[in-house]
Amino acid sequence: MRFYEQQHQYYCGVDLHASSMYLYIQDDRASTLLHRNLPTSREAFRPAVQPYCQDLAVAVECMFSWYWIADLCSQLHIAFVLGHALYMKAIHGGKTKNDKIDSKKIASLLRAKMLPVAYPYPQANRSTRDLLRRRMYFMHHQSELLTHIHNTNTQYNLQGFSKRIDRHSNRIGLPELFPDPMVRKSIEADVVLLDVYHSILLKLEHQVLEQARHHDPVLLGLLRTVPGIGKILALVMIYEIHAHPPLPQGR
Repeated sequence: MRFYEQQHQYYCGVDLHASSMYLYIQDDRASTLLHRNLPTSREAFRPAVQPYCQDLAVAVECMFSWYWIADLCSQLHIAFVLGHALYMKAIHGGKTKNDKIDSKKIASLLRAKMLPVAYPYPQANRSTRDLLRRRMYFMHHQSELLTHIHNTNTQYNLQGFSKRIDRHSNRIGLPELFPDPMVRKSIEADVVLLDVYHSILLKLEHQVLEQARHHDPVLLGLLRTVPGIGKILALVMIYEIHAHPPLPQGR
């Protein structure tokens, strides 16, 4: 578990949600400077923190909508800290819990150097990593369709397939191998979806590969020289196993 230990003059805890956010700002002596519920928007956040921007740290618990506030803090040259949701729950969990209380707890943990941190993935590579994860989601659906075809074939005790049906060319005429018309219609639907996923995945992989060549062509080339590492695994290693920068130490 890593903690944020940099000292600042002001500390801001944000209990962030999709449509609202509760802000709590305190100084280095734990005096309350701001405690307010605001709409989740850049227009609301910017003026609220502007008077304290000269030496402010903003902490947000890791949840799905932290991207925009991290990017805005970077533009405003404000230290951004992404709290590790699981570890934070273990540290400050309590029976009394609401947005107002949570925002103050986050700021207090930050000031006390007890805020466990998650890694705020850098903006430059974030969208490509998310596209790779979306590709994985489609791959899971593709695997489910292939499994359904194999299981149906076994369920009706039919002859095994002579070729690998995960390849597009080997699925031509596949539904005709099932004599029952209702089963055949089910397999036809699977094959149509598999062909759609095949086309989508090829386009996604091409797009991500081009982006990786732009981001880090040297690392991509080195990874591809390792036996057993293909283009997809190399991309996953580049965008998922990202180097964590060292945390700033207290002054």
